[in-house]
Amino acid sequence: MTKRARLIYNPVSGHEQNIRNVASILDILEQAGYEASAFRTTAEPFSAQKEANRVGKDGFELIVGAGGDGTINEIVNGIAPLDHRPQMAVIPSGTTNDFARALKIPRDDLVAAARLVLQGKTRKMDIGKAGDKYFMNIAASGSLTELTYGVPSEWKSILGYTAYLLKGAEMFPKISNNKMRLTYDKGVYEGDLSMFFLGMTNSIGGWEQVMPDAQLSDGLFQLIVVKTSNPIDILRLMAMAINGNHVKDPNIIYTKTRSLKVELLDTSHSKKKIAVNLDGDIGGYLPMSFTNLQQHIEFFVG
Repeated sequence: MTKRARLIYNPVSGHEQNIRNVASILDILEQAGYEASAFRTTAEPFSAQKEANRVGKDGFELIVGAGGDGTINEIVNGIAPLDHRPQMAVIPSGTTNDFARALKIPRDDLVAAARLVLQGKTRKMDIGKAGDKYFMNIAASGSLTELTYGVPSEWKSILGYTAYLLKGAEMFPKISNNKMRLTYDKGVYEGDLSMFFLGMTNSIGGWEQVMPDAQLSDGLFQLIVVKTSNPIDILRLMAMAINGNHVKDPNIIYTKTRSLKVELLDTSHSKKKIAVNLDGDIGGYLPMSFTNLQQHIEFFVG
């Protein structure tokens, strides 16, 4: 019986590179022995997620996601709840492409990324569950984490990294603390913090040493808690993060955990909801619980 593969691509990602390369990608999938077809995402909410869920239930063996981290996250959310999940391949064409970076997938050549399917090297990857949603790279909350989902998509397409720098300059003076209780495998932190990160890989926003001990399939999150909101301290920690030295700072909690429960302790001073960032987009609001699903989806890797 012929295996089936579905290419799900975002037509506006990467200055429309995906559209120009659809035929070449489908040809590579055919060479790999698949009956290949394509789906172009639309403006309808969760377009990629719905299609991934549909073809996953229909028994497709492979889904190839072409787009940025947001598109890949939607596809993961489409298949993660299924009992029988297809393999996934990633063709990165977004702004940061953190997940592709972690999987050693070529990020400057879409056709080269597709050819990894021909090489046949795969790895079962951990997937995070946050409430009723899923993420493959990062869950985070707090002041600075608003940077990624606060950048308009048009800015990302036109300006790339510059869009994040402009938004960061606007937001930096607004960093603040929130009082929370974080319950994780090795203990409980109760107190002020400006942000926390729950990572699956070592790459966040193009930085590759934020989670220096990250393993892709060990069933453990990397948890970083930033206790300070002082802009000078934050700048110092960011400089240290280039080499992974930030995890030794007393303003940082760095540990591994299979799960995390986050509760708000003081909501009296502000009615503003505190959002949770999942792979660069808003994925809900605190309080929230997180669980690591070990080796949940098999990906083609470089």
